[in-house]
Parts: sequence; structure tokens; C-alpha cells
Amino acid sequence: MNFRLWNLSARNNLNLYVFVGVLVIVGAIFGALLVNALTLDQQQELADEISVYMKAVKGTQHFSASTTFWDSFLFYGKWLLLIWFLGLSVIGLPFVLVLDFLKGVLIGFAVALLAQQLAWKGVFFFLAATAPQNAIIIPALMIASISAARFANFVVRERLFRRKGQLLPPFLAHTAVTGLMLVMLCIASLYEAFVSPIVLERVAPTVISTEITALYSKL
Repeated sequence: MNFRLWNLSARNNLNLYVFVGVLVIVGAIFGALLVNALTLDQQQELADEISVYMKAVKGTQHFSASTTFWDSFLFYGKWLLLIWFLGLSVIGLPFVLVLDFLKGVLIGFAVALLAQQLAWKGVFFFLAATAPQNAIIIPALMIASISAARFANFVVRERLFRRKGQLLPPFLAHTAVTGLMLVMLCIASLYEAFVSPIVLERVAPTVISTEITALYSKL
């Protein structure tokens, strides 16, 4: 197997892209449904957290962009490193799929919670706050997951059953793909640290004006 065969284009791996994409979507639906399962006390708690966060956004000048960048980059980097390692272990591949599902759950839960508490302005706030970086993060994690799945498949098919094929080329290819996705996550973290606060500072006041008060009247 060579690097040319390790092509992660959608045309050559359509079934994997569809499977992982559906997994993320199902996770998002599940996360949205979880919001309806919250008790009134849990909703009150989350409403308080949303209120505090919205007000904190107005003071974004007090946040350190470099600290935010490193926090985000390290978090996403650890997530990516875990996918890379689970792919190498082969038996950890199901956990890669669990991570993809979990990413969908987190997004679905956040969107549904804000929509429940702040109506359409909550969805608008979520899109302004996280949509651009997630447009990079989700594809990067999906590609890394597909790379992990292909590596695990190669090890099982070629090394375990056929007892042939060199392990080094697919290992290097899988590692190279992970490295490229790390660069994408770095770009997403830069946006989250330096651009997103500016956007939120302009969006938050329009959301805070009436909806934060409305949070408590609902609960």
C-alpha cells in the first residue's frame, strides 16, 4: 500500500463519509432531545450559566486571546490525538465513532438549549459564536476518524488475515493526515481566540436586551 492509495477524497471514501456524517447528525438529534429531558432545576441552573456567559461576553476585552487560543488548541489537539491513537490500536476504532457521536451530541444540545431559552436569537447567537470554527473542526475530526478507520481496516485485512503488506506506509499516511488536521484545528482555534470575541461582542447586546430577563419568567 502506498500514499496514493491513502486517498481521503469523498469520491473514493463516500461510504465512510456518509456513515460518519450520519453518526454526527444522529448525535446532534440525540443531544437536542436531551434538552427536553432536563428537570426544572437543571434548566434554571443552565439559564443562570447562560446569563453569566452572555454578560461576560460584553467584557471580552478582559479575556486573553492567547490563553483562549492555547486552551482551545490543546483541547481540540487532545481530541485529535485520541482519534489518532485509537486508530493505531485498531480495537479502539469503535471509540473513535463514539467521539464523533459525542461531538454531534454537544452541538445538538447547545443549539437546542439556546433555542429553548432564547428562541431564534439563541440560534443566531450560537451560529455567530461557533459556526465558523465548527465548519473547520467537524470536517477535520471526520477526516481524522476516516483515516483511523482506513488504517485499522488495513491492519486487520492485510496484516492480520493475509499476513502481507508493509505497515509503515499506512502508518505514515495516517500520521500525516492527523498532522494536516492539526493545522486545520490550529486555524479554527485562532479564529475562536481572535475573531470570535469581536463577533460576539457585537451580537451579545442584541440577545441580552430582553431574552435574559425572559429566561427566568419561563422557569
